[in-house]
Amino acid sequence: MSRPNPAVLMGILVAALALLGGAAVLKGGFYIGKHEGDTLHLMQIVFRMAEGQVPHRDFMTPIGGLAFAPIALFVKSGMGIGMATLWSQVLMAALILPAVWWVAMSRLSPYLAAFFGIVVMVLMLALVHGEAQRSVSISMHYNRWAWGAAFVAILAAIVPPVHPRSGVIDGIIIGLMACVMVLIKVTYFAAFALPVVLALILTKQRRALIVALLTGAVVAGAITLWLGPDFWLAYLGDLLTVARSEVRPQPGEPLSAVVGAPAYLGGSLVAIMGVILLRQARADVGGLVLLTLLPGFFYVTYQNFGNDPQWILLLAVLLLALRPQGEATNAMGWNMRGALNICAAMALALGAPSFFNLAYSPFRHFNVDVSTYAPLLQRGGIHEDLQGAALRVERVDGRVALDAPGMALAAYANADHREDPPQFMGETFATCNVELGLPTVFDAISRDLEAAGLAGGKRIFAADLFSSYWLFGDFEPLVGGAPWYYGGLPGYASADYLLIPICPVVQDVQAQVLKAIEAEGTDGLAEIRRTDLYILYSKG
Repeated sequence: MSRPNPAVLMGILVAALALLGGAAVLKGGFYIGKHEGDTLHLMQIVFRMAEGQVPHRDFMTPIGGLAFAPIALFVKSGMGIGMATLWSQVLMAALILPAVWWVAMSRLSPYLAAFFGIVVMVLMLALVHGEAQRSVSISMHYNRWAWGAAFVAILAAIVPPVHPRSGVIDGIIIGLMACVMVLIKVTYFAAFALPVVLALILTKQRRALIVALLTGAVVAGAITLWLGPDFWLAYLGDLLTVARSEVRPQPGEPLSAVVGAPAYLGGSLVAIMGVILLRQARADVGGLVLLTLLPGFFYVTYQNFGNDPQWILLLAVLLLALRPQGEATNAMGWNMRGALNICAAMALALGAPSFFNLAYSPFRHFNVDVSTYAPLLQRGGIHEDLQGAALRVERVDGRVALDAPGMALAAYANADHREDPPQFMGETFATCNVELGLPTVFDAISRDLEAAGLAGGKRIFAADLFSSYWLFGDFEPLVGGAPWYYGGLPGYASADYLLIPICPVVQDVQAQVLKAIEAEGTDGLAEIRRTDLYILYSKG
């Protein structure tokens, strides 16, 4: 098998980085088309980190700090949140590029190496999380970054280098990619750590395994010295809270559907067929390790919103890389190289819609008509460079249950698999939730509180999915609060006010929060303001 020209491969990767990254940053701002709530969640975390706060220790989140640290770095330097987000993607792609180049160059044929490198660059630089819906969004960018790190580590482990060297560089790369997964989203590390270790052992890359373990230990030790051992305990605590949460046990389809539903069954069957064909082609190690990877592929897909099986593209690369070089046949006389080619082609076809959506999302963003967009933060100053479609930002739509004969609220709740309408301190609230215009709702409530003289650095705990009011007015974030509510009452002890939106983002979350507050005790709570948008209690 011919080897890639190192300079040509590096040129292709740099060109992909420049083309995709350039298309994004040259727009001069960031213009999203959906997921405004997720974007506000990201902004809360980034602004906290830019002020020096540490994830898990100073606020609650199950997402690792590395998912937001690059954005916070640019914000801290004085850049607006929109451009900071775009440049952070360029930075992450540039940092992973040498590892992609080394692994692809040492293991793959020229065309396959170029394809693999472009796939990883697309994952790092796309402006949508995946699927085939075209609207630009930064939501769940950390899933793409973690997939990129996982692709590099898995390929390096399961496909040994053509000309084995000392294994030191391979080990450093694998160890660093494992650390990236831990520090971005630990689900990826938990899913792929054992298959990667098994692959390194079975492919006799034992020196690389030892170096990878040492690299991971050095990184973990450095972080412990920097942030203290309580950082890891706090991170674990956040993960356990989310695992036990009733709010979002999984963000999409159940696991059985991710494996066997009509939209996913084709990919599952192709993966199983690939395992069988590799075994028949006498690529026993590759087939065995691929089999151990499948549960992780399915589980990570199940854990990610949208349930987009990004691993299908990696499957195609692995099948092509592990093909026998000669005319190997199985017991029935099949040409196994040709059979694996067909299997890989099927995987590529299944992964094509999501891949092309990812790949040309920066160019869609470059061509948007900015006159139809509005800032998410109307008083954001330099941070007004992050904007959303004006129709979604400024127009407020809600969904309200009709209470009429034969359509009682409780019946509606049960039919919609919801809890009964929220109740608090003897009051029952109508079933309602905000569908569009979340930034406008937050801004309107914040302005009303300021006009009533109730701002001035106060802290608000909202009975809702988000407590984002400090982004929109003269308020402070909750100490130990949660930018996205998963359970319990994080930050409630530091709050000056309890705010109950009349029409929250998620009614079930509001009900759960109010139950938790009543269980803790309502002594000291006094209603001090009531409008058409909210009820406000002071915490005396």
